[in-house]
This record gives sequence, C-alpha cells and structure tokens, in this order.
Amino acid sequence: MTKLGLALGGGGARGLAHIGVLKVLEKNNIKVHAISGCSMGSVIGALYAYYADAKKVESIVLDLIEKTDFRKLGFDLLQENKVNEGLSLFDSFSEYVKIRYHLFKSLDKLSYFDEEVTRKLFSFIPDIDIKDLNIKFSAIATDLISGEEINFSKGSLREVVRASSAIPAIFPPVEIGNKFLVDGGASESVPVESVRELGADRVLGVDVTRCLHVEHKPENLFDVLFRVEDITSFHLSKVRLESSDLTIHPRVRDLDWSEFKKAREIIEEGEKTANEMLSEIQKLVDRNYYLLAMEHFVKKLKG
Repeated sequence: MTKLGLALGGGGARGLAHIGVLKVLEKNNIKVHAISGCSMGSVIGALYAYYADAKKVESIVLDLIEKTDFRKLGFDLLQENKVNEGLSLFDSFSEYVKIRYHLFKSLDKLSYFDEEVTRKLFSFIPDIDIKDLNIKFSAIATDLISGEEINFSKGSLREVVRASSAIPAIFPPVEIGNKFLVDGGASESVPVESVRELGADRVLGVDVTRCLHVEHKPENLFDVLFRVEDITSFHLSKVRLESSDLTIHPRVRDLDWSEFKKAREIIEEGEKTANEMLSEIQKLVDRNYYLLAMEHFVKKLKG
C-alpha cells in the first residue's frame, strides 16, 4: 500500500495554500499516510491530521482569520514596507505612530505578542496527544538552548504546534520539558526527512517560502528579522527539497507572511497549482515502491 507523506513548509499567511493542496488531494481520493509540518505548515497539517477533512480545515481557519478578535491583533502592522494608499495625511501619520509605538513596546520583551494573547490565539488547535490523531503527524521546532531541530511526533498537539509556529520576536518561545522552542523554520523549512520518519515511502513537498529578491530595503527591526528569516528559509528549502519526490510551489511567493487578508486567494492558489500538477502527483502515488527506493539510494550516493 502506498504511504504518501506531505511535507508542509512554513511561510505565515502563504502557508494557507496548503489547504488548497489538501482539497485537491481529497477530491481525487489521494490518501495521505503522514504529515510533517513547519510553522504554518504545522498548523494546517495538525488540523487535517485531526479532522481528515480539508473543507472543515478551511472553514475553521477562515472563520478565525475573519473574526474581529483576529483583526484586532494587527498583523497588518507588521507587513513589510506597508503601503497605505488612499489614506489621508492625518491617517497616514497616525498609522506611522501606531507602528512605531508597537515596535518600541516590544524592545524589552521576548516577543511582540505576550503569552496570554498567544495562548488564546492558538486555542483553536485541538488539545489532544499527537498519537491520537487520525493521520500520523509531526511538527518541527527549534530549541534555542541547544540549537537543535526537534521533530515532535508525540505530546500535546496544541503546545507542539504553538512551538513550531513561534515566529522569533513575534510569538513567545514555548517551553516543553527542558527545551526553549521557536519556529521550526530556524532550522528546517520544509520537513521532508521528518515525514519519512513517520513511515512515508514517498514525499510530496509543498514549498511556500518567500521569493528571494525584493524591491525595498528593510525599514525597521522587524523588517530586518523577517528578511533574514526569508533568506534562511529560501536556502534551507532549496537543500531540503532535493530529497522530496515531488514539490509543489504555489504562486504565493511574492506575498508578505502577514497578508492574512488575502487568505481566500492564497487557498485558491494552492488549489490551482495542485490541480495543474495533479497528473504528476498521481504518478508519484502510483510509482513502484522499489523503483523509488532505488532512486533514493542513488541520490544518497551522489550526495
């Protein structure tokens, strides 16, 4: 029996494209054996591993994003080189002051959002043990103490996803055991090998890393942090995806990580790209296991 594994990469709002990919797989009766996710990939992967229903995941995520409470968090204030077209001079100045005020408030803290806000935000993730999920699942996080990449395949789903999604400087690090954890993107952007550890015999990677080239210079400390993370993720993804059997690149790479207002468009892009590659995905699913194993062996020899 084919054991298809999904490696879902991180990318903030861009990662919502994973939902579109899952919708296409489900519509075409392509079964997923295991999922490993990083950052937003861990959020979407965790929800799908729990509900095994792409439309249900889509409904939950859109409902959350479109709620007033979510909009009040002000993710749009963190958007790189934020453009305020159509605003009056007074409104533009007010927006400028608001952004600088929030940046200043964050200088003596570990993160932009505090623990209380973060816990409330992630409360939509089921609080169950990972081992009790309908689909095998793991999430990648990075330990700030040891510098190691940690692949969590057991423990509290909510806490593990929160750790994998703890974007440095935005969300507070998560303590699990003796580890002080942040976003898995610091060490692993698309967890191809991690999903193989769950028993997958073929891996479909979904890469939503930011386009490497940008037109504007960073304007504040958060812009610098995000730019460094984009560069790191781009190069990490390039290396990690070499071991993927097939990779999907939804056309969302030019979007900022915080553009959650475009959630529906991003999901549609994931769906479009997966549909365009459906024949290749089906070939991967139908591919002889022994031929794939031989290809992996040859790749390792060359590497």
